[in-house]
Amino acid sequence: MTWIWRQIYRHHRWLSWLQSTSRRRLTRAGWVLLGCLFLTLLMGVDRDKMVSYQAFSLLLFLWVSAVIASFFFRAKVAAKRSLPRFGTVGQAFHCRVVVKNLTDKIERDLSLLEDLADPRPSFAEWLALKQAEAQAVRSFWPGNRLRVVARTMARVRPGALPELPPGREVEALVEITPLRRGILNFTGSTVARADPFGLLWGFVRIRHPGKMVVLPKRYPLPPVALPGTLKYHDGGVALAAQVGQSDEFVSLRDYRRGDPLRHIHWRSWARTGKPIVKEFEDEFFVRHALVLDTFSGVPDSELFEEAVSVAASFACTIPSQESLLDLLFVGEDAYCFTAGRGLAQADQMLEILASVRAGNDRRFAALEAMVLKHAAVVSNCICIFLAWDEVRRRLVEKLRATGVPVMVLVLVAEPPRRPLDPGPSPGNHDSFHVLVLGEIEAGLQKL
Repeated sequence: MTWIWRQIYRHHRWLSWLQSTSRRRLTRAGWVLLGCLFLTLLMGVDRDKMVSYQAFSLLLFLWVSAVIASFFFRAKVAAKRSLPRFGTVGQAFHCRVVVKNLTDKIERDLSLLEDLADPRPSFAEWLALKQAEAQAVRSFWPGNRLRVVARTMARVRPGALPELPPGREVEALVEITPLRRGILNFTGSTVARADPFGLLWGFVRIRHPGKMVVLPKRYPLPPVALPGTLKYHDGGVALAAQVGQSDEFVSLRDYRRGDPLRHIHWRSWARTGKPIVKEFEDEFFVRHALVLDTFSGVPDSELFEEAVSVAASFACTIPSQESLLDLLFVGEDAYCFTAGRGLAQADQMLEILASVRAGNDRRFAALEAMVLKHAAVVSNCICIFLAWDEVRRRLVEKLRATGVPVMVLVLVAEPPRRPLDPGPSPGNHDSFHVLVLGEIEAGLQKL
């Protein structure tokens, strides 16, 4: 059976290569000629009654000439790419590429493309996806199809190169629209020029690798009043850069506008001639927990990608100057990352979310143990789930039993036939929200 799957996989890889190569090589005029060539081939079967075979011969000559001319395109150039540090899914950006002509003749009518790494999955990833699709399809209704995101990392729009004099450099802008989060790998650049008939592109490839991080998509969130109170953190100064309401003295520093007069250290002021204030250890502050459910079982599930986007939206929206935010999830291991109050910035949290991958349902106990262990130090908890079942309901009930307020967001592919039961605890309905694919942004606005 594995041998059959491997043959199907190889067939899919060949078809995908043919499709991507055709889209890259053919111009619009080339696609029109190829269509006309096919039509005249069908119409010219009976040469006694039809003369379309003559048009077929002419079109075939043009096609073969264009193919030969495209392979004779030669240009000796060098390229240097300048990439931004981050990109965001769905938001186009411009990549600056400096191209230098290394020959002694002028190059005209050139275009520039950026080459991305092969996005096709390995055989193991492809087989896992096919098995997940087989389990998801319960009937012939289209709604039961497993919804996955495209494998293509980005969409690249060619940039036009101005006239390239001998030994000179010119700059081109290539528009790139990321389609998936993660690492966007570049293998090089391609300088292209159409053949004399304008049917096919001739390519000269320049190898110069590069990469950048594509951050997950974010949604605007309304002002969310997260419940919870200040929590005591022993050794709070080690957890946060800010200082404030503790009575334990830490250090001295220069006076800043707005500092209370009672914190002035008069002896230091008298010695230095400028106002000096005392800093105190901040042991009481708000700490939010953001729990991300990674147990999708399907690496390219659209539901999981939307869950990451929702988590990224909260990571950017929750104020980090006066509170801490802990991101908890399970990948190859159980992870807890903390941002806010000088520990890390929102960009670093987004960079972590850009690399999160789906896990296995059998390891949900690892997430439950980590979250419950963490419950003693957090003021509230935001749980983003990919399903609503007994194990997830039990985790929420255990959190609430410890006195931690919990907001639950459950993502579903389609509206549930029956309303999901948030549980018997009081106030569950107000903090329990169901987000449907395709309506995520509208659902978040109702929080």
